[in-house]
Formats: sequence, C-alpha cells, structure tokens
Amino acid sequence: MNWEMLAAMGQLAAVIVGIPSLIYLALQIRAQTKERRQAAVNTLTVQWGDLTCAFHESAEFSAIYLRGMQEFENLDAISKLRVSAYFNRFLKNFQAMYFAHRGGILPDQQWGEMERTMADVLAYPGLQQWWRTRRHWHTEEFARLVDSIIARAEKPTAYSSYDLSKIAKESHE
Repeated sequence: MNWEMLAAMGQLAAVIVGIPSLIYLALQIRAQTKERRQAAVNTLTVQWGDLTCAFHESAEFSAIYLRGMQEFENLDAISKLRVSAYFNRFLKNFQAMYFAHRGGILPDQQWGEMERTMADVLAYPGLQQWWRTRRHWHTEEFARLVDSIIARAEKPTAYSSYDLSKIAKESHE
C-alpha cells in the first residue's frame, strides 16, 4: 500500500464518520427550532390569557369595555383611560402575533384564528374611534393590516348576544 491509497482511505473514513454527525447535527437544530417556535407560541398564548383576565376579574371593567366598544368618545375621562390602555395592550398583543406569523413562528392556522378574532373586535365603532387617534402607536405595516380589516366594514357580531343597549342604559342611570 502506498501513501496515496492510505490518504484516500483516510478521507473515505472521515466522510463515513462525518455524514452521520452532520445528520445528527441537522436533526438537533431542527428539534431546537421546533422547541423555540413552541415556546414563542406558548408565550403569546400566556400573554393573550393575561389580557383577557381583565374581563373575569372585574365586572366593572367589563361593563366599561363593552360601552367603549360601542362608543369610545362618549366615555368619561377615567373610563377612556382604562379602555384605551386595554385597547392598546390588546392591539400590541395582536401586533406581536402578526409579526410572529410573518416570521414563521405562528402557524397559518393559529394566525387565521387571531385574524378572525381581530376582525370581530375591530368591527365595533368604539374601537375604530380609538384607533383613529392611536394608529401611530403601532408599526406602519401592522397599522395597514388593521386599516384593511376595518375597511371591510364587517357587521359587529362578537358581542351581539350580550344586549349592549341594556349595559349602556345601566351606565347612564
């Protein structure tokens, strides 16, 4: 055996050992990417849950929110502040989900669910009134998405079975 043949056998052995290592590395990276995506989705889910806690923790806030969804401009200053903070947090949460979807973290199916929820809520005149004065608080790309959803002029149905006129009357008594 000459040196060239030994060198060729050494290279072949390196390839044979190296290929399984590369496959293992690729599988590990894939698994880590999947875990990171799931962790990001879990974080967004927890943030969403934290956001909706306001409704079951405070009947007073729930009533203010429902009035604000109908007519933000007619709320008193304190109610406007509370609802405005909620609306901002609500839309910032959606903005994070939008960019998570754009970045390939949030799957299409889950983004579709979020977009339908956004459309239901953005159909209400009170949130649209708020949006006109706070649009600049969000990225231009997300603002265009919100504008396009509002432009569809869908009928507000998310709270259609809640008898909102009764809530509005109760607040004026």
